[in-house]
Amino acid sequence: MGLIKRIVRSRPVQETLGFLVAGYLGLVRRTNRFVIEPAGAYDRIGPQMPVIAAMWHGQHFMIHFAKRPQDRAASLVSRSGDGEFNAVALRHLGIRAIRGSGARGRDIRKKGGAAALRGMLRALADGEMVVMTADIPKISRICGSGIVTLAQLSGRPIVPVAVVTSRRIDFDSWDKASIGLPFGRGAMVLGDPIAVPREADEATLEALRQQVERELDAVHERAYALIGSRDPGAKPAKGAIPNGGSHATARGATR
Repeated sequence: MGLIKRIVRSRPVQETLGFLVAGYLGLVRRTNRFVIEPAGAYDRIGPQMPVIAAMWHGQHFMIHFAKRPQDRAASLVSRSGDGEFNAVALRHLGIRAIRGSGARGRDIRKKGGAAALRGMLRALADGEMVVMTADIPKISRICGSGIVTLAQLSGRPIVPVAVVTSRRIDFDSWDKASIGLPFGRGAMVLGDPIAVPREADEATLEALRQQVERELDAVHERAYALIGSRDPGAKPAKGAIPNGGSHATARGATR
């Protein structure tokens, strides 16, 4: 590991970065005018708490905006170096980090997937909402089985969530990550809760996995429509040729 990387990943620097990210996100939250859809989403979901809030990779910067102040929440955060300052930022935002991620062909003990699953189950049993990405690293917008397994074992429903802003930076990364800019408009869209029966067989689990994927696509499409924009991470239509792009594009529309 090079000197610069060692410095960046040192505890003091990670703490500083996390604090600054949290402060910036707080500014974005306060200076954007958000609409929530459906209007009675929290009245419907509140009695079912704690839920598993599902998001796509790339939405992790702003998903916490949808959390009500009274809701205790924990979020799955990878054990990578980047995950460290994300965990610090979450702590400053009032969200507890559970460290670990899926393995996808690698050593699950090293990635911490089994321990993370146990941690999420304990959090849900203790009344904490769990926030996690439904897709796994490097395979964007394809729902993995992990979130469905968590719902099956915990008995808690999955709620697809999208949080977007009209003014934002869209990154040309594998997950098409976006981070909001201040002084714009925003939309939070919460899908219907998806229950996973404990006795579900393999075919039922696969059908529910596909349902989570469809619903996450739908809430993102709707959220971007509410701010008069298009989801940069949307799956291309069949036969379409994907557009190239720069590493980061600022979207400044405030229509």
